[in-house]
Amino acid sequence: MTAVDERPITRAAKTFEDLDVPEGFKAELLRGDIVMMAGPDRVHNRIVQSVQDQIPHDRWDRLQTQDIAIPNEESEPQPDLVVLERGAAEGPGRLIPAPAVTLVLEVVSRTSGDRDYGEKCSMYAAGRVPAYLIIDPMEQLCMLLTEPAGEGENADYQVERITNFGDSVPLDMLGIKLDTSEFETLPAVRRRRRR
Repeated sequence: MTAVDERPITRAAKTFEDLDVPEGFKAELLRGDIVMMAGPDRVHNRIVQSVQDQIPHDRWDRLQTQDIAIPNEESEPQPDLVVLERGAAEGPGRLIPAPAVTLVLEVVSRTSGDRDYGEKCSMYAAGRVPAYLIIDPMEQLCMLLTEPAGEGENADYQVERITNFGDSVPLDMLGIKLDTSEFETLPAVRRRRRR
């Protein structure tokens, strides 16, 4: 698949491109804002690893620390896991076009909830990513969002499916049922709500 990068070239995008991120941190460009955060904890990493291990690698690329390009947006988010069909984005490069992506995963941390449930939800929907999986170890739930619609900040997913830890999450777009029985949890924090 060949995709054209239709994102605007702005000062924020140029600054982000040239940014020297300190070791142990990650940075994302989210609607013109550069957001830097500390690296994730072990609970977070084990959840991402568990999801990655359950997705068949013979059909799917399962990429961590991979930036994606959202068309017509000044955004380069770095989901916790990007899943795309093998061959959907060939060759080298730092960015994968959102239209090539089948599913993105974000594991909620104590500080990322508002972004994961809000801003990133509309961003991934605007990019037409077919499925967005939010795993929240504080609430002990998985939220699968599908059927993106709308444009820009008004974009959203039309279908929301919530599954508690311990139950399997049907990921039909990948042809699997995600086992959540071994997902670890974190102490609860004040609940964040999706827009």
